Amino acid sequence: MSWSWPYFFDYMINGLMLRGVWVTIWLSIISMILGLGLGIIAALLKMYGNRLARYLAEFYIWLFRGTPILIQLVIIYTGLPQLGIRFNVIESCILGLALNEGAYLAEIIRAGIMSVDKGQEDAARAVGMNWRERMWLVILPQAIRTIIPPLGNQFNGMLKTTSLCSVISMQELMRSAQMIAQIQFRVLEAYCIAALWYLLLVSIWGFVQTRIEAYYEKPFGSEEATSGGQS
Repeated sequence: MSWSWPYFFDYMINGLMLRGVWVTIWLSIISMILGLGLGIIAALLKMYGNRLARYLAEFYIWLFRGTPILIQLVIIYTGLPQLGIRFNVIESCILGLALNEGAYLAEIIRAGIMSVDKGQEDAARAVGMNWRERMWLVILPQAIRTIIPPLGNQFNGMLKTTSLCSVISMQELMRSAQMIAQIQFRVLEAYCIAALWYLLLVSIWGFVQTRIEAYYEKPFGSEEATSGGQS
């Protein structure tokens, strides 16, 4: 079958394809936010928890980093119902993506916390700050500079990882391309449009990530305070 430019341009603004793009966007955002929460909890438990909490955090990270996310999605959607635990397609996708992402983000967050000089925590402890105050007011604000770049790269990957949800019939961008290809038998045109949409989403996020990184590269405190300290 020869290439068809009319089909190619029609697929670019096809309603089914645009719905798939929107699903990919909100699925990535929700899964990333939940994954970030799980990552913070797992990182803190691994670093500061008791022995049982550390073992549980390490097991979670080991399990979800060591197995393919495609298998995780299939098990959540088709395996858990055999144990009486049922999730619909959307819930399965969000849960699978968030659990997988949280395991990777836990190590990123842990590395960011460890990058903060130990003297910062000692100084905060010396002025009477408790653990929560030291973590949220001193350590994490400094660690976030180290965390932001790999965190942005993880979201970049998340935008593309959502395509695996098509295996359990989630109608995101890849599934939309598959459905269009099956209806009109224009596989190459449909998949090329899907690839262009992924490329566009990743490019937009790349611009946003650059601005976020530039913001967090600014020195702490006001410019007046910074210049005053330098003088």
